[in-house]
Amino acid sequence: MPAFVGKYADELIKMAKYIATPGKGILAADEGPGTMGKRLSSINVENVESNRQAFRELLFTAPNALSYLSGVILVEETLYQKTSGGKPFVEVLQENNVVPGIKADKGKVKLAGTNGETTAQGLDSLSARCQQYYKAGARFAKWRAVLKIGPNEPSALSIQQSAQVLARYAIICQENGLVPIVEPDILIDGSHDIKKCAAATETVLAAVYKALNDHHVLLEGTLLKPNMVTPGSDSPKVPAKVIAEYTVAALRRTVPPAVPGILFLSGGQSEEDSTLNLNAMNKLDVLNPWTLSFSFGRALQSTTLKTWGGKKENIGKAQEVFLARCLANSEATLGKFTGGTAGGLAFES
Repeated sequence: MPAFVGKYADELIKMAKYIATPGKGILAADEGPGTMGKRLSSINVENVESNRQAFRELLFTAPNALSYLSGVILVEETLYQKTSGGKPFVEVLQENNVVPGIKADKGKVKLAGTNGETTAQGLDSLSARCQQYYKAGARFAKWRAVLKIGPNEPSALSIQQSAQVLARYAIICQENGLVPIVEPDILIDGSHDIKKCAAATETVLAAVYKALNDHHVLLEGTLLKPNMVTPGSDSPKVPAKVIAEYTVAALRRTVPPAVPGILFLSGGQSEEDSTLNLNAMNKLDVLNPWTLSFSFGRALQSTTLKTWGGKKENIGKAQEVFLARCLANSEATLGKFTGGTAGGLAFES
């Protein structure tokens, strides 16, 4: 059976292509209250809804920053929040030609029979939730499957389970009008070298795209959010060009040209490293069938958060920092980033 072509097919294809516009990327502002609490505690700000709302408003209303974004990933809380002036965040984004998206998974749980590997939950309620998200203005979703590299990991069970869950999620999204961003995230943790990460990335992506095909997912109406191929966090660093070469090679071997865009997660890299690596990929002398862009959370927000510090008088300066990060990564999607745009600060992303 060919790809599923439902009533939303044309809309899905158009939306996925728009989100993958060269020069634009995605802000991942999809930290739930728990994760956002860790971010806020790092600047000694209380984790209450009003503070979470204030920081998101700072980001979404930063002058000129949204011109470098095509989408923003929200959580349920933020999807329904408003600015201090009473305008829904969704409207703020839409008026700036930024597509609202939504985190669709419900977090990870231990995968029984493995050495601490995990699977994502949330499929049971996904169809009904997608209908509500669409009604609220969301037009794409994101689902993260977490994998790890170890002596025997990622295991065959973890790879197959992750691929099947991602594919099931993707087709449910498409049935309900949401472009699915498929996120198989191989964690940077460990002492492995870049070749081991490359091998794991190729194996995982091959399994994911086989599953997407088996589930009749319309690839033209999807996007991929993968890890970059890097050495483990406990291994010596390698130059951006090496990361670019390994990453693009893995993608060219596994990701079909029907996919319009690949938007990387930053995954524990510094702000500057994330941007330099993306830039190096877009400078390679190869013809890629898809846009290579960003879907960064901490790599767009870390310095902004620290500059804000929970104080109203710092909002303007923090918004300038956020604009600089958005501009830097926009340039990187075009291979035109020269470094230093982040003001010399590179906090963990």
